[in-house]
Amino acid sequence: MPRFRSWFVAIFLSMYPLLAMAAYPVQWGKGFQTAASPTAEKIHELHHLLLIIITAIAVLVFLLLLYVVFRFNARRHPVPSKTTHNTPLEIVWTLIPTLIIGVIAFPSLNLLYFMDKTKEAELTLKITGHQWYWSYEYPDDKVSFDSYMIADKDLKPGMKRLLEVDNQVIVPVGANIRLLMTAADVIHSFAVPALGIKQDSIPGRLRETWMRINKEGIYHGQCSEICGVNHAFMPIVIKAVSKEEYKIWLEQAKQKFARANFMLQHSFVILAKYMPERFQE
Repeated sequence: MPRFRSWFVAIFLSMYPLLAMAAYPVQWGKGFQTAASPTAEKIHELHHLLLIIITAIAVLVFLLLLYVVFRFNARRHPVPSKTTHNTPLEIVWTLIPTLIIGVIAFPSLNLLYFMDKTKEAELTLKITGHQWYWSYEYPDDKVSFDSYMIADKDLKPGMKRLLEVDNQVIVPVGANIRLLMTAADVIHSFAVPALGIKQDSIPGRLRETWMRINKEGIYHGQCSEICGVNHAFMPIVIKAVSKEEYKIWLEQAKQKFARANFMLQHSFVILAKYMPERFQE
């Protein structure tokens, strides 16, 4: 027994650094990122509830298994029981799981409806997935742009590899933002863990969810649906700023992306003029 206790202590101590690491976001961490939206906070709360329930069930099953192994082994019961059924016991092990599922279902459905949509949106952001980049549109303000990953050779000191983009999504902090999602080619998935967002973008369908960011900062995400050879190179960067900073950015964006869209359209006109066969296909 002392030897068994020593092994148990050694295993627990060896796992302790992993448990500590999971308490905050680090490289190769296993825990959640710090919640930065009401949705993410509710997801964390549901996770903690489920973890308690699952742990209790696992401990109970393990203890019952130990009891059966030691209480009803061949040495103590050389002649096995011929019991075929036990009605009270069968009722109990049917009712208890049903109650547990009910306890899990209520907060789960509540969270699903909470994530679905907002009735008081201050801003609408349309998101379109492409192979292999994202495009964003602020339909109320006539602003739209594409967002591509910054290649390794173009990264500046302090930038995160595979997580930086040329055009970030800028949104005001504390605002209810309606998110409309679709895709231009194949199914993508828009996922930002710190904001509790993970929504499939499906061609031909317009899906809706929402977000409200609690604090200023930069939040990273990635496409979470395998969408082709460059699936891993579709990062998402959302920057939450004050409402005053957002208004300044919006005015600058209207000019910046209006010029970019004009140049793009103008280049297509030139190509269509001098290479008409490419546009007749």
